[in-house]
Amino acid sequence: MEVDIKRTLGLDIGDSRIGVALSDPLGILASPLTIINRADEQVAIAGIIDIIRQNEVGRVIAGLPLNMDGSQGVQAEKTISFVAALRCHIEVPVEFRDERLSTVSARELVREARKTNRKTRYDAAAAALILQGYLDEVSERRPDDLPPPTE
Repeated sequence: MEVDIKRTLGLDIGDSRIGVALSDPLGILASPLTIINRADEQVAIAGIIDIIRQNEVGRVIAGLPLNMDGSQGVQAEKTISFVAALRCHIEVPVEFRDERLSTVSARELVREARKTNRKTRYDAAAAALILQGYLDEVSERRPDDLPPPTE
């Protein structure tokens, strides 16, 4: 029996850039993909739509920058607003994931990667961390012999 497996896209939405990460087809590993300039919101949304189509994405995970006490601040409200606009243009589900400390962790990963002459940007690395956390959580909830959920 052939299973239709879709990739998951991770987004780290900032004021000027959006970090983008993509899972492997089995939903096990997240990798930084690219950075989208957010100077024009419609162009940024079109870029995300292109990535979704080109990579057969079945779900989008957007980092939600909550305050350290778990409340929503200005940045979280901006992210929620952007995701609401994105949802108007796509049919795949979009979920939020708490991204507190993902940028700090991404900076550490980038520093380590630079030691080995590999270059990456904090935004895409943060998106990969957000997505990897989601993928790890989902894999813990399903038995190993079942394929990832599809919609």
